[in-house]
Amino acid sequence: MSEKVKIMMTFRLEQEHIEEIKAIDPRIELLYEPSLMGLPRYKAHHVGFCGTPEKEKQWLDMLSKAEVIFGYIAPSRSRNLSKIAPNLKWVQSPSTGIGQMVYRSGLSASDIIFTTAGGVHVTPLAEFCMMSMLMFVKDAFRMSREKYHKHWERYCGTELKEKTLAIISLGRTGREVARLARCFGMHVIGTKRTTEGIDPESLGVEELYPCNDLKPMLSQADFVILCIPHTSETVGLIGEDELKSMKRGAVLINIARGVIVDQPALIDALKSGHLGGAALDVATPEPLPADNPLWDMPKVIISPHSASAVDSENAKLTELFCDNLRRYLDGRPLRNVLDKNLLY
Repeated sequence: MSEKVKIMMTFRLEQEHIEEIKAIDPRIELLYEPSLMGLPRYKAHHVGFCGTPEKEKQWLDMLSKAEVIFGYIAPSRSRNLSKIAPNLKWVQSPSTGIGQMVYRSGLSASDIIFTTAGGVHVTPLAEFCMMSMLMFVKDAFRMSREKYHKHWERYCGTELKEKTLAIISLGRTGREVARLARCFGMHVIGTKRTTEGIDPESLGVEELYPCNDLKPMLSQADFVILCIPHTSETVGLIGEDELKSMKRGAVLINIARGVIVDQPALIDALKSGHLGGAALDVATPEPLPADNPLWDMPKVIISPHSASAVDSENAKLTELFCDNLRRYLDGRPLRNVLDKNLLY
């Protein structure tokens, strides 16, 4: 490899992590100009380009040289990425769910390799699920309400032990949720795209169900967690019929994408009391409009698509990118390569 491999950073990263990347190999050249990017509002806030037309010219010049991108690509640029970045061969995304972006931008037919952040967000997402379930069984809503009214009155809650958890899609996050839930003594069941010949115990669950027939599984569950990727097959996967097939009083937790659930049907199921509550890290649309009824429902937890964002995120992303960069330079297979047909 005679020429330098030019790597463009499209979001701000702490200097210690920039130095980690620079130290990987003398064959790389890092194209990183923080002054062209917006200021993060919180740790691990990945802000892209923000600037004047003059600064945009500099940004586009960097894009035109890049062989590798570590970061996000703005939708307005991704549609013309092959023209804007003619030398681009590989994009390492800081996100896991990039399939729809690649598809909508027409990049699924390109030769560009996309790798995801799969695995980086597993722990915070699994912890969000456990927090949500504990809030319901311990009735944190009541405690908050009674604290506000300065009212002391004993009450009886319940426990996670012996409750049934259904996990829709036992990928890395789903399996981690299953592991934690079993530590609490829960019965865990779940789905996999293919179930034939797979031992449920190998995935950390007691029973496996196919994704195309969810009702037998949903009818057993006290909690249902959605971890499934957003594809054309999963849009509206949880509709009115699926919600009705859930136990009365069951709780839905969505850490996937808002479009996986028929949101109006979910609102109706919550209003009627059929569902005991919901914990939503995602919604349709995002941001959730201020007049959406979900905001005012007492047994609904709303997280602004932030369950995966933690203070260790950038360190984990850098570790993944550095490992993949070594692989790229050595001509070895990359981790987390996006399947452009399956879109995950």
